[in-house]
Amino acid sequence: MTDAAQQPAKETQKPQTFPAKAFAAQSATSRLAPHNIKRRSPRPQDVQLEILYCGVCHSDLHQTRNEWQHALPTVYPCVPGHEIVGRVVKVGSAVKKLKEGDIAAVGCLVDSCRKCAACLDGDEQYCENIATFTYNGEDKILGGVTYGGYSDSVVVDGDFVFRVPNGLDPAGAAPLLCAGITTYSPLRHWKIGKGQKVGIVGLGGLGHMGVKFAKALGAHVVLFTTSPKKTEDGIRLGASEVVVSKNEADMQKHAGSFDFILDAVSADHDVNAYLNLVKRNGTMVLVGAPEKPLPVGAFSLLLNRRRLAGSGIGGLRETQDLLDFCGEKGITADVEMIKIQQINEAYDRLLKSDVKYRFVIDMASLQ
Repeated sequence: MTDAAQQPAKETQKPQTFPAKAFAAQSATSRLAPHNIKRRSPRPQDVQLEILYCGVCHSDLHQTRNEWQHALPTVYPCVPGHEIVGRVVKVGSAVKKLKEGDIAAVGCLVDSCRKCAACLDGDEQYCENIATFTYNGEDKILGGVTYGGYSDSVVVDGDFVFRVPNGLDPAGAAPLLCAGITTYSPLRHWKIGKGQKVGIVGLGGLGHMGVKFAKALGAHVVLFTTSPKKTEDGIRLGASEVVVSKNEADMQKHAGSFDFILDAVSADHDVNAYLNLVKRNGTMVLVGAPEKPLPVGAFSLLLNRRRLAGSGIGGLRETQDLLDFCGEKGITADVEMIKIQQINEAYDRLLKSDVKYRFVIDMASLQ
């Protein structure tokens, strides 16, 4: 008999749980409403947060309504929310970077395999064994699915909890955990900086963060929008120029001149119109997620050896780097505060793009 065979079977006892208040969707057509859930008691490697604020992402709406059923089918009840900022109330003995009373954050992920090539490179968001999403992911500790930040409390492995710099407004910091990192990651990956001309397509929850970051990194920023009414806001947020994309003559003035374009539009649109503005060896990156495939003309890429790429959120190191960068530069999202009882109205307004530029829930309203 081998040594391994002589070893007793490893216990897989589940941790104890405690009750938490939340808001959940019970089906694809139901409105969000109060719902009680269970959170695990913190293990030595865990951190428990009292949730203070939770940003409202457009993906929350998609997920609760099961609009991504072919790729990410929703399991009900669904408690959304992956832009979480809270106060640390319990810290496991193995966690050294945080202490009780600290303001901390949780983003789109709460775990990953940490062994694959992506995880070892610091790209946990691309975990080859599928990272555990903050909500509607497989809960490998308690079973079932994970529940997100539309709640009064959350318990997360300490590696996936981030320090929020002192002085950074916690409500305005919440959207940094998704809208922020989604736009910051590609700007950092493609090394955007001084002397570069950067285009941002769309001025919404993602786009307004892209403008702020590109400006803070030293780039010359041009905002593209279909709405002339957004010109003033674009300049206020940091754009040096605003181009109304429906004006062909104004678009043509920028042909072949951009080092980098960040496309933050999730609606159907013509990506070739923007690809033609990219210079030789330049890059256009998609961070928006249109429902239908976008046609791409081969010559839009062949001419000038242009690149079309995509990017999604960021890994652990990069997300902490984002928060530290925002702390140094004083950058937060432009937010509209709501109570949790207003979440269904907020979803209706999201569909109309009626928010500047991100809803954030004051979770004290859940008490």
